[in-house]
Amino acid sequence: MRKSNWFREAWVTLVRTKPLGCMGGVMVLILVIMAIFAPLIAPYSPNEIKSADRLLAPSSRHLLGTDNFGRDIFSRIIYGARISMYVGIGAVFLSTFFATVIGVICGYYGGKIDTIIQRGVDAFMAFPWLVIILTIMAILGPGLVNVILALGIGAISGNSRIIRSAVFSIKENQYIEGARSTGCKNLRIIQRYILPNIAAPIIVIATLGLGWAILAESALSFLGFGVPPPEPSWGGMLSGEGRTYMIKAPWMAIFPGIAISTAVFGFNMLGDALRDILDPKLRMGKK
Repeated sequence: MRKSNWFREAWVTLVRTKPLGCMGGVMVLILVIMAIFAPLIAPYSPNEIKSADRLLAPSSRHLLGTDNFGRDIFSRIIYGARISMYVGIGAVFLSTFFATVIGVICGYYGGKIDTIIQRGVDAFMAFPWLVIILTIMAILGPGLVNVILALGIGAISGNSRIIRSAVFSIKENQYIEGARSTGCKNLRIIQRYILPNIAAPIIVIATLGLGWAILAESALSFLGFGVPPPEPSWGGMLSGEGRTYMIKAPWMAIFPGIAISTAVFGFNMLGDALRDILDPKLRMGKK
């Protein structure tokens, strides 16, 4: 397969053979559109308080009802997609960048440097990810940037292991040995041969990581460590007033929960489909 056609052919295969992956892709596309065009889609400001409209049930005026402050829940969910995308993209970029650096160094060079770094990774992975993230948030405090930092740092170790394994499987190929024998420098080999050939696992890691980051941010906001009010975080909408008014106004918790579930499902289905298409070993194992 030529490099110029690699990405296009992967997506053609996705459309033809992975209906759930296509469904996930549509969900992700809707989420992206919501995040980009939130001011055009949302009928109200997400933080507009109207005391006269408190706890209104879903209607033609307020499609998903209002909360205890009279804020339109539909508008808050639309704007909440922005926060979810900010967190997801920021955390995934941070974790994937550093995981790639660590994974490539360990996988390509090996030896003592790999042993030393992997012992640190082992120590980091010995703790549950939620404990690590909550510890970081307790140090940094709540806030959008701090959530991105905490989630990004928390995902580096696991992702670096995956990339390290991919580099191990590539560096022993004959074309790598041929490049070494011609005097090609290590950095040049990494840039020209290693990085392009680990693009597939990186894409899969990033796609699945977006769903994980959205779910983790919602969990942090639910626990009070995430994006602080009045920002319309989906997890924040579930906690606090969402739980308090669960009986009287169940729509305050139901619709944010549906938004979280749909976003995570979309990214997971898309990521699983891309993994099946882009990972040759997995494809061979299914035959």
